[in-house]
Amino acid sequence: MRKLIVQQWVTVDNIAAEEDGGLSFVTVAPFTEDEKSPYKTNVMEFIDSVDTMILGANTYAMSKDYWPQAKDQGEYGEKLNGLTKFVASSKLDDAPWGDFPAATVTSDAVATVRELKEQSGKDIWLWGSLRLMRSLLDAGVVDEVQLRVCPTSRGKGTHVFEDRQDLELLEATGFENGLVLLRYAIKK
Repeated sequence: MRKLIVQQWVTVDNIAAEEDGGLSFVTVAPFTEDEKSPYKTNVMEFIDSVDTMILGANTYAMSKDYWPQAKDQGEYGEKLNGLTKFVASSKLDDAPWGDFPAATVTSDAVATVRELKEQSGKDIWLWGSLRLMRSLLDAGVVDEVQLRVCPTSRGKGTHVFEDRQDLELLEATGFENGLVLLRYAIKK
């Protein structure tokens, strides 16, 4: 069965969005095409492990004008743009993604995730989308949470978790750029 993996960029004090909703704390420099760092290897291994991306409506709105034209993102951008995409929204009728296939709009993300998990394929990636993440956690369909911890703090903002979560550590890896990857399984 496929897994639903949630990925959040956070500060060391567990802020996933600044007070203005921004992500200026994500200061980790993008890697270059010819770079052979452990960080790049990890990121590329992750994107190769998924074939479907789910986004909330706000994350979709913030991403749709950049990523489809992100030629500077090289192979990573090509792979991201090539993923099958779903946007959870009760207001959108369609979700274009530049010259790439449009995302499918779903008004019932929980049912969509359950259906996707039963299909064959690689894992499913929920990118950002804190409100959607929380509803999927409440529904018990999240299998793994990945926190990409940036070497900074903000003090105020939106925390990843609002409620109690019991997690089991799968991996803790630090990289040369200061980022730490924490992978947790959801205890069920």
